[in-house]
Amino acid sequence: MRKNNWACFLLILAGIVIGGFIGSLFPSTWLNYGQSFGLSSPLILDLGILCITFGLSIKITIASILGIAAAIVIYRFI
Repeated sequence: MRKNNWACFLLILAGIVIGGFIGSLFPSTWLNYGQSFGLSSPLILDLGILCITFGLSIKITIASILGIAAAIVIYRFI
């Protein structure tokens, strides 16, 4: 039986979100240790009538990495 790639993608996203939530519950532990990267200030495109703001910031923590690993293990058992 062929596994669905969308299910894997959604499980990994859920693992990232749940891992980030667990990391924020314990802010002074090793679970919340990580690195942030992305745009430090948003990019603003002003076209006169329309103003568009672009921004992206990603924080990878130990808890989110553990969440990704748990999601992959769960996906293998589905």
